[in-house]
Amino acid sequence: MRGGAVLETLVGVIVLVVAVVFLVFAQGRLDSDPSAGGYELQARFSEIGALTRGAEVRVSGVPVGSVTAIDLDTETYFAQVRLRLRRDVLIPADSTAKITASGLLGGAYVEIEAGGDDDMIAEGGEIVFTQGAVDLFELIGGFVSGGRGGGDS
Repeated sequence: MRGGAVLETLVGVIVLVVAVVFLVFAQGRLDSDPSAGGYELQARFSEIGALTRGAEVRVSGVPVGSVTAIDLDTETYFAQVRLRLRRDVLIPADSTAKITASGLLGGAYVEIEAGGDDDMIAEGGEIVFTQGAVDLFELIGGFVSGGRGGGDS
């Protein structure tokens, strides 16, 4: 009977050690913000969908920053989104920011499509060209109701 208790205790200790290692690893991943020490830009969107503070900002699919704040512009009623980007990632002035999702059930993020302008957006500047989030349910509903041939039957 005593051997069983020792074995159970040993298994419990191993489980606790593995859990602590996992938590330390997860915390390290959370703290590794690619935009730490970076600079801020802003963008205005007509619809942000499921975008949240802390969401990734990507250029060509590569994470280069994060969303630091989301607020409502009470004059235009557009969502004002602040982005923090890595210092080494400069964004051309004619770039486009769009809100997209990581698959059907994935979280929303901001994708920046770099333009070809020689002028770069200065720190604190704004990405002027934006595309808001697409409501998937509205899109599917439009397809279902409007995709039956277009004429009256």
